[in-house]
Amino acid sequence: MLQLKRWRLFSKLILPVAMLLLTILFGTMGYMVIEHFDFLEALYMTVITISTVGFTEVRPLSDAGRLFTIFLILVNLGLFTYFVTLLTRFFSDGEFVKLYKQIKMENSIQHLKQHVIICGFGRNGKESAQILFNNKIPFVVLEEKNDVEKDIEFEVPYFMKGDATKDEVLLEAGIKNARALIITLPIDADNLFVVLTARQLNPGIKIISRASQDSSVKKLKIAGADNVIMPDKIGGAHMATLVMLPDVIEMLSIMSTQNNELFRVAEIGANKNITLGQLDMWSKTNCTILGVKTEGNHYTVNPDAAYQVKPGDRLIVMGSDTQIENAKKLV
Repeated sequence: MLQLKRWRLFSKLILPVAMLLLTILFGTMGYMVIEHFDFLEALYMTVITISTVGFTEVRPLSDAGRLFTIFLILVNLGLFTYFVTLLTRFFSDGEFVKLYKQIKMENSIQHLKQHVIICGFGRNGKESAQILFNNKIPFVVLEEKNDVEKDIEFEVPYFMKGDATKDEVLLEAGIKNARALIITLPIDADNLFVVLTARQLNPGIKIISRASQDSSVKKLKIAGADNVIMPDKIGGAHMATLVMLPDVIEMLSIMSTQNNELFRVAEIGANKNITLGQLDMWSKTNCTILGVKTEGNHYTVNPDAAYQVKPGDRLIVMGSDTQIENAKKLV
């Protein structure tokens, strides 16, 4: 696809140049055949004729030569008008700038690493993109039908129009180097197909998919999705929880989405056997341990000081960037 766009960009410029060269070649051959000029004389006559500079003829022309010259001038006038119209439309309509920016952007995508790919830019896709933008996580948006809205509240630096179910589109979005894939397409069958394709292209990528039907959840997980989200269910549960624990839910929402260098929730991988009491992370780094995830995907929330951390466990901690970096050195 990227090669096709490059060809579209350069073909607009190559076509006029190619037709001009063909006209010069046609005129040169015509003068050589009709007037028996040598190559340099025929080329000179062709150039001064199509450029309409009005220099003296190489030799007096025969009637056939004059008719050929008239024909060459008329052809050149038509081609010149076509060239000017084509190039003016190409540059004035912004097509050149748009294609150039798109090619430059897609070249930049090829150099991204540890980014997130968002398939679909509807309500869920936009919400995901905004949170990633707020947390300075690079992301690429894949959308087949719509362009980025002009009044959107955040910047979308990498936006590609294309069908996310196609291998070549996901490859151009940098799926080989991506850390995660968020699939928010409205049709569960399309989401399932993207999951299957993505898992094949990058077996280690984290895949989060949207689902509309309960029956699709199990199928998406079998296909390779790490997490399946049903927005309607989550929205309803969130609203009900806000009735019971409004301040707690708002605080958790801030903790999970409003990260910055002074505060964030992060995961730290453990590389040694040690109890949390021996680790003494709070007094050494001011980081708070919220929970621990074992290699068997078992979570322990608010573990006590006697909890034994093992290599491969993931500590969920809360603190500033500096505090979290110091905490990583401990474990």
